[in-house]
Amino acid sequence: MDRAPTEADLEAVVLSSSGAQMIVDTEVVQRLWSGYGQILRCVLAGGPVPSVIVKHVRFPSERDHPYGWTSDVSHERKLQSYRVESAWYERYAAKCPDTCRVPRCLALEPRADGALMVMEDLDASGFGDRRQHVKNDEIDACIAWLASFHATFMEERPAGLWPTGTYWHLATRPDELAALDDGPLKAAASLIDEQLSKTPFQTFVHGDAKLANFCFSADGTTAAAVDFQYVGGGCGMKDVAYFISSCLDEDESETLAPGLLDRYFELLRNALVDAGNELDFAALEANWRALYPVAWTDFYRFLQGWSPGHWKLHRYSERLATEVLASINHGPAQ
Repeated sequence: MDRAPTEADLEAVVLSSSGAQMIVDTEVVQRLWSGYGQILRCVLAGGPVPSVIVKHVRFPSERDHPYGWTSDVSHERKLQSYRVESAWYERYAAKCPDTCRVPRCLALEPRADGALMVMEDLDASGFGDRRQHVKNDEIDACIAWLASFHATFMEERPAGLWPTGTYWHLATRPDELAALDDGPLKAAASLIDEQLSKTPFQTFVHGDAKLANFCFSADGTTAAAVDFQYVGGGCGMKDVAYFISSCLDEDESETLAPGLLDRYFELLRNALVDAGNELDFAALEANWRALYPVAWTDFYRFLQGWSPGHWKLHRYSERLATEVLASINHGPAQ
């Protein structure tokens, strides 16, 4: 394992947190967005687990965003996202049941120029499959994960996390709002955000629940999730709408979304019962169903400012946005 002198203690952190005797190999799993570090897999010997994942965050001296967003606002948002992820693993991850599986955190070490996180390798724990295209089983596994996650943290205050989760939240995206070239959508942005923020049924949202952040069992029937940089408070429809947008095209969304919403609420009801939560589920379902197109339009607003021409800006997105904008004058969703 080649190491720069400034990383000489990485081996000690990995070995002490994993209980292994030595690191026999290291591979780069992924570079972090905009040059903020990398994710490594360390193969181990002489311990209870065969490997661990190391998320090594390093704040860059020069910022290189693939879409050109390199402002101080963007940089501070990323710094805060890593603080939030550390808080998530420190305070909340252990509360997740197997039905919303997340990696166990073995070590957290903040550093002046970033952070070091040593985590369970989900590949070694039976979640070694990734999907670029999904079948019904994989979609259902992700919907089930989201329902369990939202039930687990229903009505919990997101202390140390983003007060409002998701990486596209309006208050954290002033540059993209300024760049938005859709007058009616721009004018309605704060009202859309307000409808989502004022739902009486608040939970934690994953905040980046795209297909790429789910790890699957070999048969595709169960899933675990990673990447909690944008976890925080909010309406669960933000995760559901964003997940659907990440794996279905416009025609599939039109055809499948209604059934997926039905399935989500069925699973959410069951998960709340299992958790002993006796809130008014009929009221929650009515409120959140009405907010599904609002959540989709909120993300559509972000994309229009961030990456005009993005493949998700399709007819289904435009239809929902048009309907939401038309309803703005009639008051918030009930």
